[in-house]
Amino acid sequence: MRLSHLADYAVVLMTAAARRPVGARLSATELSGETGVPLPTAQKLMGQLGGHGLLSSVRGAGGGFTLARPATEISLADIVEAVEGPIAMTQCSGHEDVSGCALDAQCRVKPHMGVVSNAVRGALDAVSLTELAR
Repeated sequence: MRLSHLADYAVVLMTAAARRPVGARLSATELSGETGVPLPTAQKLMGQLGGHGLLSSVRGAGGGFTLARPATEISLADIVEAVEGPIAMTQCSGHEDVSGCALDAQCRVKPHMGVVSNAVRGALDAVSLTELAR
């Protein structure tokens, strides 16, 4: 499994945000400059992260983004899922219905791939944003 560039950039942005004082207002422009993530990508990701409850936005003068929860309560899994969707090791993980895989009808592994996906998610969930920001 390899993270997409967007998921990787989201982790970079969130760790930069976690290094700021609690409640500090963040802008995509500041985080882009600090991390090297291109500004349009930072803007897009901050919107996605906000939509998934990881960042809160405040409009107006003095506005910007803040972490929506303490960094100790945000996991690597939360960040990855905000960008990539549910963590699944295969196309059919977690689905009992037909997945579109050519082997779907006779696959003997499919019923067990959810276990693998859950283990991977558990490992990512065990890493907090606080740990990443150190």
